[in-house]
Amino acid sequence: MKNSKPKSNNGWKHDFAINKSLYLLTVPIVVYFIIFCYVPMFGVVMAFQDYKPARGILGSRFVGFKNFAAFFGGPNFFTLLRNTFVINALGLFVGFPLTIIFALLLNEIRLKWFKKSVQTISYMPYFVSMVVIAGLIIEFCSTNGVVTNLAVKLFGIQRENLLQNPKYFWTINLLSDIWQGLGYGSIFFISAITAVPTEQYEAAAIDGAGRWKRCLHVTLPGIMPAIVTMLILRCGTMMSVGGDKILLLYNSSIYETADVISTNVQRMGIENMQYGYATAVGLFNSVVGTTLLVISNTLSKKATDIGIV
Repeated sequence: MKNSKPKSNNGWKHDFAINKSLYLLTVPIVVYFIIFCYVPMFGVVMAFQDYKPARGILGSRFVGFKNFAAFFGGPNFFTLLRNTFVINALGLFVGFPLTIIFALLLNEIRLKWFKKSVQTISYMPYFVSMVVIAGLIIEFCSTNGVVTNLAVKLFGIQRENLLQNPKYFWTINLLSDIWQGLGYGSIFFISAITAVPTEQYEAAAIDGAGRWKRCLHVTLPGIMPAIVTMLILRCGTMMSVGGDKILLLYNSSIYETADVISTNVQRMGIENMQYGYATAVGLFNSVVGTTLLVISNTLSKKATDIGIV
């Protein structure tokens, strides 16, 4: 009697037949990324051109690395680089840990109504329009604003418009980012905490561990993969600063500390119509950001065996 080998059901056709509805759900997402992420990549050619809209990409003059040289050799290059890194570093080393701490504190609240109230209140600023947020900051930091009055009383600083003094901008930007994003940024960690098995807390309590020790030895290790993942992704955006808020807040008197790469691109690319220059800077940002992402992921996998790939 001949033993017939069963046909393999691991082919993509069989998988598609079983999960047809799931594959169909991904079609809009795939189309979105193709149209808005992959097709525009052809525009990278503009970084090496003296791009003119009337001539188009195919008709514009090729200038090689001239746009990159203009950016790297510009008088404000190191200032732009410093401001971008400092603003991002403050968010990474101050804002990021605070979201974790906030999530841990929320997890320790036992009154459900109070916990939900705190969560709702902390999430609200994130959904307020950036124009409104910037308007509030400008008003609060004016000569007679609430923040200015508080700073004068607590720290004895000179009364002035805080947004006219470059030495205060990094602090104002950081505090406003924390206020706006603290609650929303903690959502990911709160969901990670809920995935920690309750049996581990019960075992730790039986062993005599208090709430602090349970948090330190159960909760934190349980959400460490989530922390590392978010940290790696944050490292990959070290060259990107949301320029929308800065554009709404800054003025010529604080360019020294407020001008970042994204705002420089906006001025040069849109206001001065140097599209090739703006594309070159964007390409530089992407290359550096990808490099930082790969490096941070590699170091994380070597140190903790946790990575995003």
